[in-house]
Amino acid sequence: MNIIITGASKGIGYELVRFFARNRQNHIVAISRNGKDLKLLAADCLKINPESHVTPYEFDLEQFEFYPFIVQRIETFIPRCDILINNAGCMFKRPFRELTPEEFDNMINVNFKAVYFFTQALLPMMSKDGHIVNIGSTGGLQGGKKHRGLSAYNASKAALAVLTESLAEELFEEGIHVNCLALGAVQTDMFGKAFPGIKALHSAAQIAQYIAEFAITGSKFYNGKVLPVSTNVP
Repeated sequence: MNIIITGASKGIGYELVRFFARNRQNHIVAISRNGKDLKLLAADCLKINPESHVTPYEFDLEQFEFYPFIVQRIETFIPRCDILINNAGCMFKRPFRELTPEEFDNMINVNFKAVYFFTQALLPMMSKDGHIVNIGSTGGLQGGKKHRGLSAYNASKAALAVLTESLAEELFEEGIHVNCLALGAVQTDMFGKAFPGIKALHSAAQIAQYIAEFAITGSKFYNGKVLPVSTNVP
């Protein structure tokens, strides 16, 4: 399979690439703005599987004007995309009164706008039975538990959830499935910075395995769904 993963240099994205790399028939394009960590990731995957096919691609998803050129470049790596995992995320934990417009824009750009326009740009590459998996948050679910300082972050993930439902309808006739996994607490650098001293119940590797398996098989059972992935009580 040909797989594209954003936010691949750390946390869940890093572990997703490692998981898919175990199968030499997978070709993974790993995207992140951190080129140094991507090179380490590619080397790590070769240790796991000397026959792995991982293409690290350094790119800042907030550079929206370059998306058409980026897709042309990706087409030189893989002929089509079977699985797209929109994993890149940004979080600033700030009280509502203190969040700056720049921080707000950063979260909206990465968590929502980038998913919208990157997916749009990649559509010509998507396989007819392709699967788009958006990585959301339980904080973006109506009625889900909310934490102080995450109003804008939660709102960006709520927008992603509705986009998932809408996009599934728009792409239905093309055979492309779109789902969103709304994650609870996962032990990543981003979580650690937002909640210092608190340990999440699940590691990035554990959640990455779940996401990867869902990306492979979930489209057979779900489309346009926003599914919570959390053992926490809402």
